[in-house]
Amino acid sequence: MLLERYLKHRHWFEAGFWVAVFALQAAFNSVVTILDLRRVGARFEEWEPPVWELTSIVVLAALMPAVVLMVRRFPLDLDTLARNLPAHALASVAYSAIHIAGMVALRLGVYAAMAHRYHPGALPDLFVYEYLKDFRTYALIVGAITIYRFVLMRLQGEARVLEAPDAGPPVEPVERPQRFLVKKLRKEFLIAAEEIEWVQAQGNYVGLRVRGHDYLLRNTLAAFAARLDPAKFVRVHRSYLANLDRVAEIEPLDSGDARLVMKDGSRIPCSRSCRDALRSLAAAG
Repeated sequence: MLLERYLKHRHWFEAGFWVAVFALQAAFNSVVTILDLRRVGARFEEWEPPVWELTSIVVLAALMPAVVLMVRRFPLDLDTLARNLPAHALASVAYSAIHIAGMVALRLGVYAAMAHRYHPGALPDLFVYEYLKDFRTYALIVGAITIYRFVLMRLQGEARVLEAPDAGPPVEPVERPQRFLVKKLRKEFLIAAEEIEWVQAQGNYVGLRVRGHDYLLRNTLAAFAARLDPAKFVRVHRSYLANLDRVAEIEPLDSGDARLVMKDGSRIPCSRSCRDALRSLAAAG
C-alpha cells in the first residue's frame, strides 16, 4: 500500500520536502533580488544576492527541528489553540533573533573571505524588518506542519478507548480496557490491548504501534500507562512504553542506554535508568 511505504520512509520524505522548499526559495529570491537591484541601478557584486539568500536559508533550515519540536510540544488543535498561541508568539521572537544573528554571522564570514565588508545596518531597524518576515515564515511553517499532521493522522487512523475516559489521570480503581476502537479511512475495527507493541508520546496524543501500523489516541503517556497492565507494559523511556511480550532483544549502547528490538523489527530507545529494571522484569516474567 502506498501509504504504508510512505510511512516507512516518511522522515526522509519530510526532510526532502523542506530541503526542496528552502532551495527553491533561495533560488527564486536570489533572482528577484538581482532583478530589483538592476532595475533601480544599484551597485552590487553578482555573488552578493545569492550569499544574502543562502545565509538566510541555511539558518532557517537549521531551525526546522526546533519548530517541529514546538509544534509537537504546543500543538494548535481546536482544543489547545488559545492556550498554545502565546507560546508560539514568544517562539517566533526567539526564532527571528536566532535567524538574524546566524545569518549576519555567516555574511560577515563570507564577506571577509571575499575581502569585502558587510554592513548589516542599525540592529533595531534590522530586527523589526526581519521579524515581520520571520513571523510570516514561522506562521506558514507551523501551519503547514499542523495541517500535514492532521491529514496524516486521519490517513493513519485514530484510536479511542471504548469506555471513552477523560484524557487526564484516571481515578481509582483504574479500568484497564482489553480492546480499543480504531477508526481509519471511515472504517472502524477493534484491536486488543495485548497486541500493542509499544506506545510513544506525541504531544497531546500517544501513538500505538500495532502489527506494523501506527494509531493515535488522544491521551497523555502517563494517563494511558495507568490503563495498561503493568506486568506487560513498562516505561522504558520518558516518551515510550514497551510491551515486554513483544521485546525480542535488548541492544546495549556505548552511552549506557539501550535500544529495544521488537518482534516486528522496529526499534525504540531505552534509557539507562530503565535498562536494568527492564532486564529484571523480563527475567522475572
